[in-house]
Amino acid sequence: MIFPPRRFNMVFSLLMSLVMATLMTAIITLINTGAGPGYLGRFAHAWIIAWPIAFGIVLVTAPLVRRTTLSLLHDDVA
Repeated sequence: MIFPPRRFNMVFSLLMSLVMATLMTAIITLINTGAGPGYLGRFAHAWIIAWPIAFGIVLVTAPLVRRTTLSLLHDDVA
């Protein structure tokens, strides 16, 4: 184990924001500017801005989203 369990929220937020910011930035940059010359530079510039924002948002909202998700589920008790 690399991280102790008490770091779950931080590690989860890091990984979730990394994946989401990368995918969203890549797709939106592709849609807005195309895959021509300079695409990787535009993508990298947008990602550098997007990832820290995404990390902060996930870090703050993940506990609320987790609780909300649990409240929407029910036990299937026979």
